[in-house]
Amino acid sequence: MQFEYYVESSKKNELIDIRGVLEDALKKSGVKEGLLNVYAAHATAAIIINENYDPNICLDFLDALNNIIPEGKWRHDQVDNNAAAHIKSAIVGPSETIPIKDGKLQLGTWQSPMLCDFDGPRKRKIIITLLK
Repeated sequence: MQFEYYVESSKKNELIDIRGVLEDALKKSGVKEGLLNVYAAHATAAIIINENYDPNICLDFLDALNNIIPEGKWRHDQVDNNAAAHIKSAIVGPSETIPIKDGKLQLGTWQSPMLCDFDGPRKRKIIITLLK
């Protein structure tokens, strides 16, 4: 079973908690046990699972990536000035898979699935696939 959702970012680099979106798809699916995969259908976005309780973790994550992969020094920038976003998303990865038990996402206490937008603000499509 598959669902498509759209998530809007408001900043160039942003982490957006998508747990509610995933839980909505899970509820609609009726799946009680299995796997949920979430996939960012973009070359400049990614999906992570990390802490979202302390917003500084999200900011630290983005700062670390920005320090490792600075903007404005890549060949692709001559095309559309977003090479750093492509590199970040390729390193982080487009998807995550979460186990489902008793109709609930099996996430740790502090874990949250997040969409990483590295070339916002824009509307991003995520594809959620549920397997029994």
